[in-house]
Amino acid sequence: MFKEWMVHNGLNISRDVQSDAYRFVASDMRIDADGAPNAYHPDPNRGLDDNRNAGYGHPRKRWWKNVLVPNPADPDNAYVQPSGEYAGYFVSQTALQDPDFPVTDPNRYVDAVRVPYIVFPASFAGLSGTGRLGDFGYAIHRTSGLSSPFIVGDIGPSDEPLGEVSIALATALGGVDVNPRTGAGKPSGEVVYVVFRFSSADAPSKRWRLERDAVHTAVEENLSRIGGRAACLAGL
Repeated sequence: MFKEWMVHNGLNISRDVQSDAYRFVASDMRIDADGAPNAYHPDPNRGLDDNRNAGYGHPRKRWWKNVLVPNPADPDNAYVQPSGEYAGYFVSQTALQDPDFPVTDPNRYVDAVRVPYIVFPASFAGLSGTGRLGDFGYAIHRTSGLSSPFIVGDIGPSDEPLGEVSIALATALGGVDVNPRTGAGKPSGEVVYVVFRFSSADAPSKRWRLERDAVHTAVEENLSRIGGRAACLAGL
């Protein structure tokens, strides 16, 4: 049973102590494109997202190094993919990374287009007991009933509210042609998010690369510990 736990940036968070899960309900969905290999481009009209969300401006040396990967050979500039399907695009990073790949390889990061993930504000991620990158979770759109497993995949600015999600999660919850630049196409209304604390492996990078069926199995196992989907909505 979920009981009142804390308030973060005005959002009530409840916790099921026995199952080590917590829950919050957010309606202000924000869209994250980070980790997608085509998230940002030197031409501001080409990337999935607005370059201002990467701190990128002119002159070129102005950008956020926790969003765009620095060029190892020229650290004052962001790295541009030299070849492949997204040649010419920057490499956009997420806080959750797979160290088996070089920092300049987009495969190192969690692709917002393919992987349903949520973003922790840095102020929330730094709190004791909120879990860690790679943890599993489950989201339910209260109006449509659509649901999706997710992972904790990125960390954002401290003053941002909970409820920022990847393009893939917004789409799974009913979004259509979701646009990170404008927010167009995202599902409206309340979404219930349940996070299973410390459900990631000791090496969380390996967890987010699980096959889709394996992720669903892991989330179902965690759901069973709290009483299933119905328990996620109980008392709301």
